[in-house]
Amino acid sequence: MKRVLLALALSLPVAAFAEGAASDPFVKGDAAAGAAKAAVCGACHGAGGNGAINPIWPKLAAQGSKYVYEQLVAFKSGKRENAVMAGQAAALSEQDMADLAAYFAAQPAVPGVASEASVPVAQKLYRAGDAARGLPACAACHGPKGAGNPAAAYPQVAGQNTGYAASSLRAYRAGERGKEGNGQMMTAVAKHLTDAEIDALSSYLSGLQ
Repeated sequence: MKRVLLALALSLPVAAFAEGAASDPFVKGDAAAGAAKAAVCGACHGAGGNGAINPIWPKLAAQGSKYVYEQLVAFKSGKRENAVMAGQAAALSEQDMADLAAYFAAQPAVPGVASEASVPVAQKLYRAGDAARGLPACAACHGPKGAGNPAAAYPQVAGQNTGYAASSLRAYRAGERGKEGNGQMMTAVAKHLTDAEIDALSSYLSGLQ
C-alpha cells in the first residue's frame, strides 16, 4: 500500500506539469487546440508555419505567441491592413487567436540561407547598428541569434523568409505599418535604412540562427 501511495505521490508533479504544458505562458492559448484551427493557415504559411510556399508570406514557426496574437488582433481590428489576413482574422475569437499563437510558438523552425554578399553590410547593422544615423543594433530587441523577446512581443527574425522581411521593412519605412504592437519602434528604425541595406538585412536574417 505504501508503495502505491509513494508511486502516486511521485506521479502527481509530472501529471500536473503535463496538464499545464499545453497552456502558453504569454497568451494562455492551447497549442493542441490551435493545431486543428491552424489547418487553413498552412495554405499560405506552410506546414507547421514554416512558410516554404511563397517567400513573400511569413514563417510563423517558433514565433513568439504574444507577437502572433497581437498581429492577429491588429488584422482583425484593421490596425494592420492586409485584405487576405483581415478576412481570415474576422471570424476568430480571442481564444482562437490565443490558441493559434500558442500552436505556432510551439512549432520547430526551419532556418533559411543568407547570401554571402549580405553579410558585410547586414552583420554590422544587426550587431552594432549605426550610431551616426541613429540606428540601434537589431540585436538589442531581437537578440544575438534573432530569437526575439517573447515576453516583450519582439518577434523572432531568425530564419524569416527574405521576401517577407524585405517587404515588412519597406512597409515600416513608408509608414504603411507601425500602428500595431511595437510597430512604431520599427518605423523609427526603418526610416534610416536604404534599399540596399534592407535587401542585405533581409537575406542575413534568413540565415541567422
